[in-house]
Amino acid sequence: MRRRPNLLVLLAALALTLVTARLGWWQLDRAAEKTALQQQLTERSAMPPLRLAELPREASAVEPLVQRRAQLEGRWLPDASIALENRPMAGRVGFYIVTPLVLADGSMVLVQRGWLPRDLQDRTRLAPFATPAGDVVVGGRIALRVPRLYEFDGEASGMLRQNLDTDAFARERSLPLRPWVVIQDQALQPQDDGLRREWPAPASGVDKHHGYAFQWFALSALTIGLLVWFQFLRPARRDHAPERPPT
Repeated sequence: MRRRPNLLVLLAALALTLVTARLGWWQLDRAAEKTALQQQLTERSAMPPLRLAELPREASAVEPLVQRRAQLEGRWLPDASIALENRPMAGRVGFYIVTPLVLADGSMVLVQRGWLPRDLQDRTRLAPFATPAGDVVVGGRIALRVPRLYEFDGEASGMLRQNLDTDAFARERSLPLRPWVVIQDQALQPQDDGLRREWPAPASGVDKHHGYAFQWFALSALTIGLLVWFQFLRPARRDHAPERPPT
């Protein structure tokens, strides 16, 4: 006699298939959103550089300008420079040097100026780098913040730090910092300051979402395959198998 499929198993398998398939489509939607965002950021980076009058003062106005190029004129505040530890570049570990730039209106902006290699004998010793005196012209792209790393001990003080929060640093040093940073990628005034600026391209994360989508769709296909095998094919093979003669 042919066996009927278990109704509870059928319903559970159907529910699992629908849920995993929906999660797969959600990951594809997230990938499409990030692809569109990356395209938008690429278009912004190709626009003419912003000048002082166009630069935002409020945090709420920064997001639409992320990745826009900016051309800043001002003077460095070298005594407030920060070296961020454990920052890689070209396969080596070192420091990001961040220095406030005093603008013509008296406000300041943090500039991620460049990278220095770490001393293998003494990790607290910085390689020499130059900070020009007087007026400078700095070109770069606008970012919401300096990239952060996981930190065990919380916010540190001093020149060597793991992370740097713009608002907290402004309060700590009583500096009128604008709520964004500039990632310097060129010096409009030629200078040999000893810093490297081979910044990695911002990662969109699209590949990650495609990978997650594949996993969810694979789980849907596996669920359907197991259901068909155990509830239909395997019982059918048993029903059609010849009976063994009694011994």
